[in-house]
Amino acid sequence: MAIFTGAGVAIVTPFKANGEVNYEKFAELIEDQISGGTDAIIVCGTTGESSTLTHEEHLDVIKFCAQQVAGRIPVVAGTGSNCTETAVYLSTEAEKFGVDGLLLVTPYYNKATQNGLYAHFKKIADSVKLPCILYNVPSRTGCNIAPETAVRLCTDVENIVGIKEASGNIGQVVKLMSLADGKVDLYSGNDDQIVPLLALGGKGVISVLSNIAPRQTHDICAKYFAGDVAGSCAEQLRAIPLYDALFCEVNPIPVKMALNLMGKEVGSLRPPLTDMEEANAAKLKKAMEEYGIL
Repeated sequence: MAIFTGAGVAIVTPFKANGEVNYEKFAELIEDQISGGTDAIIVCGTTGESSTLTHEEHLDVIKFCAQQVAGRIPVVAGTGSNCTETAVYLSTEAEKFGVDGLLLVTPYYNKATQNGLYAHFKKIADSVKLPCILYNVPSRTGCNIAPETAVRLCTDVENIVGIKEASGNIGQVVKLMSLADGKVDLYSGNDDQIVPLLALGGKGVISVLSNIAPRQTHDICAKYFAGDVAGSCAEQLRAIPLYDALFCEVNPIPVKMALNLMGKEVGSLRPPLTDMEEANAAKLKKAMEEYGIL
């Protein structure tokens, strides 16, 4: 059984003016997501600025999220690293907090061969009992999980159950699913490709858009699973201008701006990320207004 089906939000990490994690706002965001119909919360991923959290903050944010959600929907914790031992440490600690699964990004900067990726992910998964989702986002990491490697891991390692595919390469995803033989739970890592990946047998999406439009993103998946493919596709296409605005600067710069425009007060970003440029912020605001969430 999949960790979750539908739309899981790659939730932002809100900060105070002094740069500390704002747990009061984080609790509000979590409650907004649950009441908005989100199917799962993915904490400390790319959108959650995990790369600039200390290890202590990283684990505290995961623990807080698990406690706040309290089993109402699945929580998946991002615990990947470009250091295998660090990923093992974060994963084993996160398991103690009662999360439902782990999201493991490919090693960044140092990268790895396909055999290196296999050994890296297997060692992390072997250190825990939780189900693990691989995270393939080569545009950010410089490292791609080949379809054969993903299928091999999901076949050989019992608790590696799926992959978040954010390569943007539909041909690669087609090949992956042609080899998968039902062994790979596929999640779209791109909000503009939810329906195409569902059509290939996907279980859902790990979504940036869900931060500001949880019900609508949930509905893209729910309508598809209910057999309303036309309705699902229409909702997907309606969101494309907003998606484009959400990615006119590097994630999560625009989505944090969007949440602040909505009055959520999630704060700024940690360096080296900077606040959104004025022209792009105007583009985002216009897209939000046209979509109907401002």
